[in-house]
Amino acid sequence: MLDERQMNPNPVEEFRSWFRMATDQRPGDWYDPTAMTLATSGKDGTVTARLVLLKDFGEDGFVFYSNYGSRKGRQLSENPRAALVFHWPYLQRQVRVEGTVTRVSRAESEQYFWSRPRASQLAAAISAQSGVIADRKFLDDRFEALQQSLGNQPVPLPEHWGGYRLRAEKIEFWEHRDNRLHDRICYSRSPAGGWVLERLAP
Repeated sequence: MLDERQMNPNPVEEFRSWFRMATDQRPGDWYDPTAMTLATSGKDGTVTARLVLLKDFGEDGFVFYSNYGSRKGRQLSENPRAALVFHWPYLQRQVRVEGTVTRVSRAESEQYFWSRPRASQLAAAISAQSGVIADRKFLDDRFEALQQSLGNQPVPLPEHWGGYRLRAEKIEFWEHRDNRLHDRICYSRSPAGGWVLERLAP
């Protein structure tokens, strides 16, 4: 049961507590608690959604990485607003986040990029994400060609790839209750920069 009187006045710290529980209690290594649905829309109003992975979070926002030329990247360049949903069914909990999105610095993108497995670096470098390709062989050939051309040299961070940070304006915590009378506690950022906490009807 969620009691707003017992929740942290800072939603980022409340999220940290929930995220730690989701990580500690995940049902197996196959379940990734960092998986989150990212919803974006372009200037034409078309909304798309997909799963991405949370790579960092804090007072300044929630960070994920992608190809800037992908469909989500193009939509974010047209409309830098997005929503996230974390769903942890084994806890019967979810968290929704809404806000504005900006790119992280190139230095931050480089630091994360070079922490990834080399194969993932190569894949990011050769894939024009969301673009139409002839067949699987096209990808495999490009991957092999870049791997051979680089040898043992580091994989350079591609110009078309990097991180995004969603600065939250709303964060809603949801927990299952019987009879569909679920608990919903929503934090909204106030003009002064603090947070207003409200209970919502299910």
